[in-house]
Amino acid sequence: MQKPKLQVTEIPARKPGRGVLTQDALDRSAPATRIDGGPDHPTITDGPFAEGAEVACGYYVFEADNLDEALALARDIPVAQFGAVEVWPMVHWQAPEQPLGTDWLALLLEPPEAVNTPGTDEWNEQAGLHVELAKTIGDRTLAGAPLHPPSTATTVRVRDGKVLLTDGPYVEGAEVANGFYVLRASDRDEAVKLASMIPASAIEVRQLSGVAGL
Repeated sequence: MQKPKLQVTEIPARKPGRGVLTQDALDRSAPATRIDGGPDHPTITDGPFAEGAEVACGYYVFEADNLDEALALARDIPVAQFGAVEVWPMVHWQAPEQPLGTDWLALLLEPPEAVNTPGTDEWNEQAGLHVELAKTIGDRTLAGAPLHPPSTATTVRVRDGKVLLTDGPYVEGAEVANGFYVLRASDRDEAVKLASMIPASAIEVRQLSGVAGL
């Protein structure tokens, strides 16, 4: 596997009026639930799961005209000072039409070799499954987005005032993020039931804290 390219760089200041569209922290007191097997044969496993050197603690959605603007926003996230921030371009964004609270994040995971490029026949076929899903649980999907392939991701760290950029996700493992939904459910059981209908190889369900920042 090719070693990720690390860069130490100066990022231009972000433009006024651009910035964060939505954000939230993950509720660390609530264990994750993993769903494997797809909608036809879902297998549900409750956490806690083995943790690596770093774990996800929340998400931001940025409005930016280009990657440099997005990286300028990412470097200002506090966790970049001691951890890492993965920046992924979204194919499109389903924005929330109502305030978000202690809702549920469903992170879609795929093996790297199974991630399709937007615009291809394979990607369009998969997108069609999500359109059909919306007919069933559309009123429970508050927000969401498909992500571009992992080759387009950038990991941002800030150390001693210097911005360190690495091509690709923070960890290249057996699975990579491929999209996400924010779901509204009355409890964990309902959230898992909704997430199990999502067409993906695996899904991790986490409750959101319902806070304005991380």
